[in-house]
Amino acid sequence: MKTWLLPLLLLLPSCAAAAPAAMPEPAELEPDVRFWMRVYSEITTNEGFIHDQRDLGVVYQTLHFDPGLPPRMREQQVTAARERYQAMLRRLGTGAAPQDADEQRVSGLWPGAPAERLAQAADDVRFQLGQADRFRAGLRRAGAWEEHIWQTLAAQGLPPEIAALPHVESSFQPAAMSKAGAAGLWQFIRSTGRRYLRIDRAVDERLDPYRSTEAAAQLLAYNYRLLGTWPLAITAYNHGAEGMRRAREQVGSDDIVQIVRHYRSPSFGFASRNYYASFLAALRLDRDPGRYFGALQREAAAASQEVPLDAPARADALAAVFQLNRETLRALNPALRAAVWNLQQPVPRGYRLRLPAGLTVWSGKALAERLAGTTRPSELVAAARAGEGRRANRVSRAATVPAAGAVAVLPGGGGPRTRGVQSAAELAAAAAAYNASYIVREGDTLAMIAVQTGVEPVTLMQMNGLRDNDHIYEGQRLALAAASGHATADALLAAQAVEEERADEALAELARTRIEPVLSAAQAQAQGPALIADESAPPSADPLDYSVASDGTVVVVAAETIGHYADWLGVTASSLRALNRMRGRSSVRIGGRFKLAFARVPREQFEQRRREYHQRLQTEYFAAHRITGSDTYLARRGDSLWSVTRRGSLPVWLLEQYNPDVDFAALRPGTQIVLPRVEDVS
Repeated sequence: MKTWLLPLLLLLPSCAAAAPAAMPEPAELEPDVRFWMRVYSEITTNEGFIHDQRDLGVVYQTLHFDPGLPPRMREQQVTAARERYQAMLRRLGTGAAPQDADEQRVSGLWPGAPAERLAQAADDVRFQLGQADRFRAGLRRAGAWEEHIWQTLAAQGLPPEIAALPHVESSFQPAAMSKAGAAGLWQFIRSTGRRYLRIDRAVDERLDPYRSTEAAAQLLAYNYRLLGTWPLAITAYNHGAEGMRRAREQVGSDDIVQIVRHYRSPSFGFASRNYYASFLAALRLDRDPGRYFGALQREAAAASQEVPLDAPARADALAAVFQLNRETLRALNPALRAAVWNLQQPVPRGYRLRLPAGLTVWSGKALAERLAGTTRPSELVAAARAGEGRRANRVSRAATVPAAGAVAVLPGGGGPRTRGVQSAAELAAAAAAYNASYIVREGDTLAMIAVQTGVEPVTLMQMNGLRDNDHIYEGQRLALAAASGHATADALLAAQAVEEERADEALAELARTRIEPVLSAAQAQAQGPALIADESAPPSADPLDYSVASDGTVVVVAAETIGHYADWLGVTASSLRALNRMRGRSSVRIGGRFKLAFARVPREQFEQRRREYHQRLQTEYFAAHRITGSDTYLARRGDSLWSVTRRGSLPVWLLEQYNPDVDFAALRPGTQIVLPRVEDVS
């Protein structure tokens, strides 16, 4: 750690004032931490462990692969080895004595364990691919970003140890894209990223290491406020705040060891259970890289500066003003999407343009004046129309001669591109007009399609009736936006993302001749995936629990009414009032319990409808707003939920998310309330 940061950390006020100086390292997790240290430093991506997924100290075998071996043959080797050890354990689990040296060795890995424990272990045999080569590469890359990360964490009052988290998330690869549709150094999914970052047709700040670091610090500070300990806050980065709050409640403890060992949930899988231990392993290796990897040269941070844009500007105009080639400008600004470099979209107002250090720069106002006349709306429209013509020509050719990687065409020339679509109704209309779809190409995976189209894998599966990730085939047409009015908000907003991605595809030939791509989606996945594969649905930053309790009740949250419950259950509001012994037109109270009837709709379907409703609210809001920080407010006499909401100009549901344990119905003077600071970016 940089020594100059220490006094800064001590002086800065912090949302995490009680945060420990270092991350807790429970002795009970030591075997798990050592396992991940071995994965990260001893074996490469051409090797892997066959091991027990519950007791990580039990490693049965290290597999070694020929570097040129095809993935399918690797899988066959892994399957054969796993089945071999499962058969051994099942035989030993019957109480039989070891019959050869291998069984004797396996039995010795479980000293004193009864036969039934060995039988149980047969179901827990797992394969873990090595990561030493990726981790070493990540250590080199980290040098370019660690200074900014440390400064950002210090400004938020967060522990500097968090700077090691990108090792687990992306191997410090700024262009990394995961199978779950997460992107960037800190692996934000779109829905969570939009809370703190600009993600639209011109900009995706998840790919900007500077902006995404600032967003990650906000999210981690938020997790810490909600959960109170760093082990839980860091695990929530993988599992979600709602999931960790539920885990804490079920186990009855905020001890990470108790939760890891005893919490049971279908969504709390191997990756979530091991997230904190793998982070501690990465932290140890990052602190002493020479001991584990020998001498290595870390990349130096590129000296740069920023200038905010007070007005939209074309990329070619900016390059001309600063006398830079566009390749250099693009490398410094990875958040700008291809539509900007293809001149379909201007660099938007408010964007903080990054430039090489030492250039003469102007204030935002002076720059806008200098650019005046170089970015004319007529030119942008002409460029867009030219792009439409080129795309239409290629579409007509593709209709008779299918091209590798061809994408389904947009009827009517693709529709207008001169204004953003914001409301759910407009997005639904756009989706219907575009007939958004995607043609599966050879080698495609659902994750790669999600990265290219902006539609998350779980949404693709729901809209196309897919049972799992493997049920796609070459030539298959996948819907990218639901055809009915019941489409989720993510699917509706995907129509906007799809339209811009297809414009990129349509101009790909031109882009290749003028600008070399930084990384393809496949290259990004290959070079910088998360170090622990996680096939579960991406976590949400929403900490509220929308599930139904065992007694058939729910806790009422903001923006819900009896009418909503009646619609989701397929019953009348009057019947629900009668069930809850409510009179007349009385309404539900936020934080109160409300009893439900499931005669027509099963609980699972009700929960899904409830979650989709709240996802839609949040998606629509964060299409036009962004969280920039938070403040603490002490309630005064006479304050209520509504007065506090008006103070911050906040939707009630967002205030509730930041204060899930505050009873706003009985607000007392002096109650500490966190108010998120929100910026209108519409």
